[in-house]
Amino acid sequence: MTTYVWDYLREYAEEREELLDAVDTVFQSGQLVLGQSVSGFEQEFAAYHGQPHCVGVDNGTNAIVLGLQALGVKPGDDVLTVSNTAAPTVLAIDAVGARPVFVDVREEDYLMRTDLLHDALTERTTAIVPVHLYGQCVDMAAVTAFARRHGLKVLEDCAQAHGARHHGRLAGTMGDAAAFSFYPTKVLGAYGDGGAVVTHDAGTDAELRRLRYYGMEDRYYVVQTPGHNSRLDEVQAEILRRKLRRLDAYVEGRRRVARRYAEGLGDTGLVLPENALGNDHVHYVHVVRHPERDRIIERLKAYDIELNISYPWPVHTMSGFAHLGYHEGDLPVTERLAKEIFSLPMYPSLPGHVQEKVIEALREVIAGL
Repeated sequence: MTTYVWDYLREYAEEREELLDAVDTVFQSGQLVLGQSVSGFEQEFAAYHGQPHCVGVDNGTNAIVLGLQALGVKPGDDVLTVSNTAAPTVLAIDAVGARPVFVDVREEDYLMRTDLLHDALTERTTAIVPVHLYGQCVDMAAVTAFARRHGLKVLEDCAQAHGARHHGRLAGTMGDAAAFSFYPTKVLGAYGDGGAVVTHDAGTDAELRRLRYYGMEDRYYVVQTPGHNSRLDEVQAEILRRKLRRLDAYVEGRRRVARRYAEGLGDTGLVLPENALGNDHVHYVHVVRHPERDRIIERLKAYDIELNISYPWPVHTMSGFAHLGYHEGDLPVTERLAKEIFSLPMYPSLPGHVQEKVIEALREVIAGL
C-alpha cells in the first residue's frame, strides 16, 4: 500500500458516528444556509481564541480576500507578505486589486524576515499579511510594532496554524484580523472547503458579514460596495463544531509524530523543523531539507512512499505572477529553500508502523546517496 503525506480515512473511521450525526443534525434542522450550525461554530471558534467575533466563510482564500477588504485594503494598495507560501495567499491579495510585495524568509524556520519589512515598504503600503507557515507563528511582536509605526493593518494568515502559540498567544489573536482555512488537510479540517475570519473589532465583524452575503445588510438590498457569495456551509460548520472539541488532541497527536521523526532521523543529515523562539509548533506540515531532495523523493517511490513539496515554486517565480516584476535572485533564501524542502507524512492518526516505514526508508535512501 502506498504511503502518502496525508490520509483521512483512519480518522474518519474513528469519528464516523459523530460526523454522520453532525450531517443529520443539519438536515433535520430545517435550515441549510447560515443557520444554527454556522452561528454556533462562529461563537465557539471565537471563544477558543478568546476573541469576540468570528465570521464563517466558504474557504480560506476568501477569508483573506474578505479580511483585506474589511480592513480597508483597496485596489492600488501594496500589501507586504512572503513568496514561500501557498499561492492562495498571494491570489487573495491580487483579487482585491492590491499588489503583493514580497519579503524574504529566515533560513532556519522559513518564516518572514521581519527585519526586512522596512526595505519592502512603499508609500502605497497599507497592510501586512504574515503567514504562519507549516504550523508556527511569525514574530508578531515585530510585525505589529512595525505596523503601528507606519499605520498599517495586519491580517494574519493562519491557514496552517490552528492552535499554534507565540509567547503564549494563539495564532489569530495578534493582528487586526486573522484568516483561517478549514481545507480537509488542515490541523482543524472540514470534509470539504471552509474558512473563517476572527477579529476583535466590531466594525470589522459587521463589514465581514456584509461582504460574505453579497454586500447586503437587509435581504435583497446591496448597500455601499457589492460583496460576495462566501458563506460557510451549514454541514461543514456542524462538522467543525464537533472537531473543534478535539483540536488540542489533534495538535498533541501531531507533536507526537514530530517527536518520533526527530528521534528517528536526527542523525541522517536531514535538516529537521526548528521551533522559532517563543513558538509552540503544531506541525501542520512536517517540512525537512536536504540538498539531494529530488533524488530522495524519487528513490522513495521504490518503497511505495509518495512525498510532497510545500512548496516547489516560490510564488514570485510563477508565470502567473510575472506582472509583479520579480526575477530569480530577488528572494535568495526563498528560492534556495524551494530546491531542498519536502514534506513527510504528518497527521495525528498516522499509524506508528507507517511512520516507522518512512523513517527506515529515509535512513536507507540517504545512506545510499
